[in-house]
Amino acid sequence: MQVLATDIPDVLELVPKVFGDERGFFLETWNERVFDAAGMPATFVQDNWSRSRKGILRGLHYQIERPQGKLVRVVRGTIFDVAVDMRRWSPTFGRHTARILSDANRRAMWIPPGFAHGFLVLSDEADFVYKCTEFYAPEHERAIAWNDPALAIEWPLAEIGGAANVQLSEKDRTKAAAFAAAEAFA
Repeated sequence: MQVLATDIPDVLELVPKVFGDERGFFLETWNERVFDAAGMPATFVQDNWSRSRKGILRGLHYQIERPQGKLVRVVRGTIFDVAVDMRRWSPTFGRHTARILSDANRRAMWIPPGFAHGFLVLSDEADFVYKCTEFYAPEHERAIAWNDPALAIEWPLAEIGGAANVQLSEKDRTKAAAFAAAEAFA
């Protein structure tokens, strides 16, 4: 597995070595030795799987207490994946990094604790799976508005027919804070 730096040093892109032939393919999705060598924790406590339709935007979510590190990948379809640094002490506080993740490129992202995370589905449907370093704690979950101008995220909205086609959960529509008002990690 190749571990690539992103423009935010703590967020990593993982490119697996794929072995394939006419029968299909094989790849490692997680290897404790590789993760340890790259400085990523090897202890995961929860695996999640979500299925979403084109235009669904989930995020930008984080937990203010018991923050989750996430190893994310797409096993079917294509998404635009975003991580926003919420660590006030970090030199990259308030910056984001983004990648296209798909079943075709088979890449994954390591998003460490202290980052808000979200994704936009670009294909007709996408299955998104991720491992977490901490359990989900809804009482500590927070959200930042996906389209906050302070973040300047260039979501690929043309690929879903424009901003009018973004579909959000009720919670993300009504409770997501502006970045300036969001709780950050001290």
